[in-house]
Amino acid sequence: MSGRLTIRQLLKKAEQGGKLTMLTAYDYPTAQLVDEAGIDMILVGDSLGMVVLGYEDTLPVTMDDMVRHTQAVVRGAKKAFIVADLPFLSYQTSIEEAVKNGGRLLKEGGAQAVKLEGGLSMVPTIQRLVDSGIPVMGHIGLTPQAVNQLGGFAIQGRQAQDAKRIIEEAKAIEKAGAFSIVLEGIPWQLAKLVTENLTIPTVGIGAGPNCSGQVLVLHDTLGLFDRFTPKFVKQYANLREVIGKALAQYRQDVESGSFPTLEHSFAMKEEQLQLLGGMQDEDPQDSR
Repeated sequence: MSGRLTIRQLLKKAEQGGKLTMLTAYDYPTAQLVDEAGIDMILVGDSLGMVVLGYEDTLPVTMDDMVRHTQAVVRGAKKAFIVADLPFLSYQTSIEEAVKNGGRLLKEGGAQAVKLEGGLSMVPTIQRLVDSGIPVMGHIGLTPQAVNQLGGFAIQGRQAQDAKRIIEEAKAIEKAGAFSIVLEGIPWQLAKLVTENLTIPTVGIGAGPNCSGQVLVLHDTLGLFDRFTPKFVKQYANLREVIGKALAQYRQDVESGSFPTLEHSFAMKEEQLQLLGGMQDEDPQDSR
């Protein structure tokens, strides 16, 4: 773990006015790429359920899924601070279950912190996790694990009463010991108020420019997810198109016989080829 960014370094950067950068990654090669780009934090998000495993939402993701993908990311990234999501029903059932599963993500997965969704009801859980030595990143606003309760992926906090509740939740999560909070899918004015009312950094996703940092799903950022592109995403590349063209070219080359050529092939040494040629010249009747 030597050489990785620490919570202390992240907090110091935020305190000095630097913007924290965070992206998701779910496997070894993408973790390498994110890490080499100098991104501060990698989130092994339960969003892998949608962008990697093809589910309609994040709810089917299991603890074993999260541990396995976190292990791969840890192997790929050597500098970034790694946060792993606690998946649906891995922490809501009891505080003891939350500690057990949070511990798995650190002990087995190799993460440095866990992230969980929820407001005031999660405060006792966050406090116990932190007391157990498990750093916690909170997550409020649009919480994907509550998609059925919220009635879909709807923006939260547009009404004054809801906005006040979100501010109260953020303060309570900070008091419980979380080192940071993700603010998802809320108006930028509310995100600004929340950020100004906390001493810990906020990380926004669809929450405007005034948070302490930003996080995006890698597959959205690179144009790899085909179902939809959220309004708040800036797509920096369309790799789906690039990869599609490359794979179509591969198919054409194989079908036309232009791949592989001898350039892509291995050869036998001449003396071995001569021995093989002698065997081929033998009359099969002689070996009976």
